[in-house]
Amino acid sequence: MSRLVQARRLEGIDKNVWLEFVKLAATYPAVNLGQGFPDFPPPDFVKEAFMKAVGGGNIMLHQYTRAFVIIIEPFFDCYEPMVKMAGGTSVFVQLRPVKTGKLMSSGDWQLDPAELASRFTERTKAIVLNSPNNPLGKVFTREEMELIADLCVKHDVLCFSDEVYEWLVYDGKEHIRIASLPGMWDRTITIGSAGKTFSTTGWKVGWTLGPDRLLKHLRTVHQNSVYHCPTAAQEALAQAFQREFDSYGKPDSYFVQLSHELQQKRDWLVRSLVAGGMKPIVPEGTYFLMADFSEFKSEVPDVPDSDEPYDSRFIKWMIINKGLVAIPVSAFYSTPHKKNFDHLIRFCFAKEEATLKAAEDILQQWSLEKTGQ
Repeated sequence: MSRLVQARRLEGIDKNVWLEFVKLAATYPAVNLGQGFPDFPPPDFVKEAFMKAVGGGNIMLHQYTRAFVIIIEPFFDCYEPMVKMAGGTSVFVQLRPVKTGKLMSSGDWQLDPAELASRFTERTKAIVLNSPNNPLGKVFTREEMELIADLCVKHDVLCFSDEVYEWLVYDGKEHIRIASLPGMWDRTITIGSAGKTFSTTGWKVGWTLGPDRLLKHLRTVHQNSVYHCPTAAQEALAQAFQREFDSYGKPDSYFVQLSHELQQKRDWLVRSLVAGGMKPIVPEGTYFLMADFSEFKSEVPDVPDSDEPYDSRFIKWMIINKGLVAIPVSAFYSTPHKKNFDHLIRFCFAKEEATLKAAEDILQQWSLEKTGQ
């Protein structure tokens, strides 16, 4: 009986948007702005640190390293399966646009304080917070963080704070760590990622910050699942962080340069999408942006009785017929809410200039075809 209960936790989470769209992107010649990986190399000092770690004289770097939920929508799609696999029940609260227009910002999407407060009950164990948010690109303000923190303290709730895009913040916005707010350090696990920080998504090294009383449980899970992370990659990242620590706040700071370069790429993709007839939501952070493609719905007739969200079918058509890859935003919503947001798709702008130019050309040609030119 116990095995059946454990197996039921996995029911419904076998479908994976990434498997489907990665296969499509590989099958058809397409410009891939869908998956969230940079197609440019990490900085030289990070690569050099890795080669030094691998090629140096410390033989232990080749051995084992030391092995030592309210969900806000839209959310990275693995959150819900993680809650389910842990035996929890997900409760959702939505970020909603508070204004509309030709060119919106991710900051125009906000939580309703009363709705958020209503989701906290005596049974609430934790809240999952992602700022900057994937896929929206929203950077939560200090006031929004304080609202969440006050509710966590009031209801004695833990906070899992996903901050993997902490250095990818634009337009002078400030990244606020919720763990820094009163009463939150002892109840927060903060998550970071080398993949996003140093453009090394394939290294699969990250970190968590928090009080030992919480991290000891995380260490137990880690020890009995992945066991450990690549030792040489950890050493390389330690060197990279030391280099950045020494140059932080100076003109040659990698974190400063990276956000500046990505902001330029963001603005380029925004201009391309606007010129092509889509309505991008300008992100304050991350390397993703969402865009409203409602003006293109005539291209792909809707199928009212289909279980597949419209944005998913639209992107499949777009990959095959236009050679452009994106990810459906409905994948980042719970099942009851998917169809409310199936007019939005997500693009990644952490790409080489040649990739962004190829996407711009596709969108420009598409726009000309729509106008009969």
